[in-house]
Amino acid sequence: MPEHFMTLPEIERAAKNALPPRVWDFGAGGAETETSLKRNRQALDRLALRPRVLVDVSQMNLSTPFAGLELPNPLAIAPIGGLVLFHPEGDCEMVRGAGSSGTLAVVSGVTGWAVEEVAKEAIAPLFFQLYYFGPRSWVQDLLGRVEASGYHAVCLTVDMAVYGRRERDMMRRYDPRAAMTIAPHHRALDDSYAEKLTWDDVAWLQEILSVPLGLKGIMTAEDARLAVESGVEIIWVSNHGGRQLDHTLGTIDVLPEIVEAVDGRAEIMIDSGFSRGTDIVKGIALGAKVVAIGKTALWGLAADGAAGVDQTIRILSDEIATCLALCGRTSVRDLTPDLVCRAE
Repeated sequence: MPEHFMTLPEIERAAKNALPPRVWDFGAGGAETETSLKRNRQALDRLALRPRVLVDVSQMNLSTPFAGLELPNPLAIAPIGGLVLFHPEGDCEMVRGAGSSGTLAVVSGVTGWAVEEVAKEAIAPLFFQLYYFGPRSWVQDLLGRVEASGYHAVCLTVDMAVYGRRERDMMRRYDPRAAMTIAPHHRALDDSYAEKLTWDDVAWLQEILSVPLGLKGIMTAEDARLAVESGVEIIWVSNHGGRQLDHTLGTIDVLPEIVEAVDGRAEIMIDSGFSRGTDIVKGIALGAKVVAIGKTALWGLAADGAAGVDQTIRILSDEIATCLALCGRTSVRDLTPDLVCRAE
């Protein structure tokens, strides 16, 4: 364990120092003006916590049930494409880092490693993120391998009908998708299939899957209702970390309307901009079951591989426990919206 990392900002600085500038920008950047990226952070910062005192907080419970699993904490590692650019062993190293704490990891659909290879390295639960980069025959074969490898759920990414204009990469004349070809099992990406995705494809996926299906990229109550009416079991609130459509709302701003629309008919997870324990507590209080972290885990990987990821998770878990204790709460299962309020 890299005990020299005591705080998350230290890990982020170490990652930035370790990475080539263009790779750092690929990981840190967003779409166009990066307004969506900034709003994710601003929306979280506008929410204040309402602490309660004189509560016995000597016993703390961070565990949470989710998608038929009992998770040790309410966080997950978000799927991140191109991990080979941040560590030579990419996704395999990321799931190793998640395993020590039993943290759920979601493996990217552009992993660059065979799904079987990544699964062999995991000692904690895995979900698989599906990008629709081929015909149904290709998707069905891939998901058969995913299920056979023991992944617990499949989450279809629905906010990449086209690839976002990520201007940091463009200004550096850097094509991260081309750079990913150094991964051992890289597959050429065909965006034409994602452009044609509809609710009919969601229905087909439910027919062929025996594990829960989630949709990643839900940002409106309207789509959340359609999803649950279609039988989707996991609603993943996400704007792709601000990397796809510019000028969206921050994800935590839309979470309450999605929670209301879902009305308990599916489980909810959220990502985009969550980087501290207090952020995770806010997301859980407002109705998500699990908060997925992207960049924060990525910096742990770049700074010190699996050990850096593990230490990142340990710091986040400590931040969550500290936040709960100082708010007079003893379990993430009992968090309610009255824990937070708006603060300009």
